[in-house]
Amino acid sequence: MKEITALLMVLAVTTIATTALAAGKATLPKGYATWEKSKQQIVTDKNSLFYGIHYTYVDKKAFPVYKSGGKYPEGSQFVIEYFNIKDVGGKPTAGKKNMVVLMRKDKKQKETGGWLFAGFNADGRLSGVDPVKNCYECHLKTAKTTDLVISKFAEFK
Repeated sequence: MKEITALLMVLAVTTIATTALAAGKATLPKGYATWEKSKQQIVTDKNSLFYGIHYTYVDKKAFPVYKSGGKYPEGSQFVIEYFNIKDVGGKPTAGKKNMVVLMRKDKKQKETGGWLFAGFNADGRLSGVDPVKNCYECHLKTAKTTDLVISKFAEFK
């Protein structure tokens, strides 16, 4: 029994390490700014990880499913850019970019529901965000029925 427990522990640690390693090798897709782009979205809760103004970019592979629902094909990608909120004449305006997030459908990412999650600093360097705790766990809670995609097509109108 101890051997089985030890084996399961090694397997769990290996899976988590593999997920973190994959996120560590992630890069932002070139040209994502030319993908379909959402309208401006504002999160004013300063306690939220997503405080600020953000835009969601959806690639050509993901967009048809994004519009109609269902399971996303392998390789589907989303990029979200986050900006600080700057008050201009009482109106919230996008200030300095503070974070960029990538979500890519990748069946190898078993620990995160078949998606690779990666966070980047404003300069494009990996931020060290934990793909399981900071991304997957939240997506699992709020988007289990939408193939883990939180944003909605309505945000593009």
